[in-house]
Amino acid sequence: MGSLTQACSSSSLAKSVFSLASSPFIFTSRRKFRASTSASSASNSASLDVKEVRSTDLVDLEYADLNLKYKISEEVGHVRIRQHVNPLSSSFSTPAPVPAWEEVYKDPSLPLMVDIGSGSGRFLLWLAKKNADSGNYLGLEIRQKLVKRANFWVNELGLSNAHFIFANAMVSFDHLISSYRGPLEFVSILCPDPHFKKRHHKRRVVQKPLVDSILKNLKPGGKVRVRLLINESLQQIFVQSDVLDVAQDMRDQLDEEAKVLEHVDTVDTEEGWLRENPMGIRTEREIHAELEGARIYRRLYQKKILIGSLQ
Repeated sequence: MGSLTQACSSSSLAKSVFSLASSPFIFTSRRKFRASTSASSASNSASLDVKEVRSTDLVDLEYADLNLKYKISEEVGHVRIRQHVNPLSSSFSTPAPVPAWEEVYKDPSLPLMVDIGSGSGRFLLWLAKKNADSGNYLGLEIRQKLVKRANFWVNELGLSNAHFIFANAMVSFDHLISSYRGPLEFVSILCPDPHFKKRHHKRRVVQKPLVDSILKNLKPGGKVRVRLLINESLQQIFVQSDVLDVAQDMRDQLDEEAKVLEHVDTVDTEEGWLRENPMGIRTEREIHAELEGARIYRRLYQKKILIGSLQ
């Protein structure tokens, strides 16, 4: 599934949202857009109108191509996002049921991308719409109402290559993905819950069992061309966070798998982090974080082709 690699580049704001050169607004560091005026007085400084723009407005602009309807079915109802969920709670200990893949996807043999912690799902929906015939997209999300709304949007958009499952990835990843007929080409873990307190670090999604499950199912070798993104690539894992400690934790755990994984070094790297977002679209969390002035830490890995794995 091509060089599928996500989070938030500052340059994509100008490209995907609007052009600063032609816009009557100028982005300021205080989370406001200040209207510019062509007329000014030499003796008087005209006070500028100030319009505050929320990050939710920027999300709508970023994903305007989806033209999503906010009329949600009664079954979904009002969606309130709880910021942090404890995946170790007994209520999340049961593996999610395996779906009938032939009912979920039009072609269940296509390469699969899995987004762990898919949130609202807009990021995955955008990719699925842009790559309708070349791959399938699966979101795993631990907040049930977000899953219901995302699948509602899948139906609204008429997508046959996108699906979302209410699941604790720690518990469900292996048995879900091992049942999928096609190859697992790409896994993204983007801005996961940070669980800042040290005693809560065990709740972070990137733990050794999940890393092992990803590596077990991620197919080595085999290249698939994707129209949307840069070029061909081997199977990859992309992680990012706006919290340095979380990003370092994910990096350290994946770096330990050096026999199987290699860090993808490109001209875009700086201090070991990818400087730019290579996915073509930002997640909502990225948009919120960048608006607050936060830096996004990104890391891209690909699975090595080992002797004996070539077909």
